[in-house]
Amino acid sequence: MRTEFWVKAQLRLCDQAMLPAFVRRRGDSDAGVVIVKLDRMNGTSEVFVQARAGDGSRGWVRGSGEGPVLDAEAESYIRRQLSFDPDIWVLELEDPGELYVLDGPLIT
Repeated sequence: MRTEFWVKAQLRLCDQAMLPAFVRRRGDSDAGVVIVKLDRMNGTSEVFVQARAGDGSRGWVRGSGEGPVLDAEAESYIRRQLSFDPDIWVLELEDPGELYVLDGPLIT
């Protein structure tokens, strides 16, 4: 699935769930990697990055480590990733109730 379509679908799902979400950065419309920042609205966030498992299936890795981190740490991680790959998308959600569900498994 094209990245742009996936992002648009996530925005629509978030809208239906009444979760504020917005695209902070547009990447490559066909094959850009997506970073999802879940802002817990208490000074902390979690960051997840799309990745491929060993079998080729799509999943997610924790970019910010286990559990929420300070927003500054989350932003630092995102900036570092953008410096490596200009095609990255950044999707941010305001999710204090931890309602958003990733569309794939966590890859460890």
